Amino acid sequence: MFLTQAHKYETLLKIVYHFGTYSMPIKNRFADLHQEITEWRRDLHENPEILFDTHRTAGVVEQKLRDFGCDEIVTGLGRTGVVGVIKGRADGSGKVIGLRADMDALPIHEQTGLAYASKTDGAMHACGHDGHTAMLLGAAKYLCETRNFDGTAVVIFQPAEEGGGGGKEMCDDGMMDRFGIQEVYGMHNWPGAPTGSFSIRPGAFFAASDAFHIEIEGKGGHAAKPHEAIDPTLVASHMVLALQSIVSRNADPVHQMVVSVTSFETSSTAFNVIPQRVLLKGTVRTLSPEMRDLAEKRLVEIAEGTAQTFGATATATYTRSYPVMVNSEEQTEFAAQVAASVSGTCEEAPLVMGGEDFAFMLEERPGAYILVGNGDSAPVHHPEYNFNDDTILAGCSWWAEIIEQRMPAA
Repeated sequence: MFLTQAHKYETLLKIVYHFGTYSMPIKNRFADLHQEITEWRRDLHENPEILFDTHRTAGVVEQKLRDFGCDEIVTGLGRTGVVGVIKGRADGSGKVIGLRADMDALPIHEQTGLAYASKTDGAMHACGHDGHTAMLLGAAKYLCETRNFDGTAVVIFQPAEEGGGGGKEMCDDGMMDRFGIQEVYGMHNWPGAPTGSFSIRPGAFFAASDAFHIEIEGKGGHAAKPHEAIDPTLVASHMVLALQSIVSRNADPVHQMVVSVTSFETSSTAFNVIPQRVLLKGTVRTLSPEMRDLAEKRLVEIAEGTAQTFGATATATYTRSYPVMVNSEEQTEFAAQVAASVSGTCEEAPLVMGGEDFAFMLEERPGAYILVGNGDSAPVHHPEYNFNDDTILAGCSWWAEIIEQRMPAA
């Protein structure tokens, strides 16, 4: 299914920049635009915004879409999302295809030392959404210039991917029906993969991402008199271990599941006090509805049962967040073909236990999500991460080719 030979219908360019050598079949226009798109990306990197507070970013995107000559621009979808409509030179196909990029940053203090590092303390583009936005803007500029397709392209700039569910809010605002979107495609950079390479897989790809809070109530007391107390710290410690039995003893071992306790907070920080309460927080990742249901059921049962064993009580709250992101078979096949035509190959991607709220868009429309190599960089969500600007040419070309190959002009 995944192609290993490039359809080399574009000129093979070998472009040498001050930061190295880049060689792949790309669209000539993106070579011309590369420095300009890089400047857009670095401006966004300097000015990161978190969750739905992407007001400056949305303003930059809106203005550029106007400058490019988009046929329609709508703001305020999903609170601060921006959508641009680009009509092809013909509309005989009646097709409408959406391309989505995320715009938000993370609450991380940047430690890259870059000349264009974040100017906002405690906020950083540590996942490459600055690069995603810049690449889709580059594709939008090209598509507005050429309009070499039969149908309509809808470019979607989404806030709050990092835990806010901005994709869901844009869908809840009626985006798919309002613009008549029939298929939707997304992309994420992937550190460790060769720069500009692509990988994808059909079906379940990124995991459902859920959260849990467990409040344990014991009986506080003096640390020297534990027999007079009901120690919630002891209860919580047993609970942390017992929760791992969901994966090791309840889930079918051929199915993927992650249960991680990531926070352990007591109501006292004194060395000689047994606290009254402990709060556990964590996340569950699954790749099927059955495993998701099992995880929720067993987590509540184990929390309540473990607490009861020691004479304490526990209240477990399980919150479902992003669903499993599922790539459609036909659109994945097409996306892989396009990727191979751009970079020469498209590999099969591994399953990813991280969450991705593009899942909400793929629940409403068929489509596909692809990974593009970011080279030898720090991992995403790391304070030393940086998007690799060499990736821009491949990313822009893939998005543009999705439109031109899916809706070819007569």
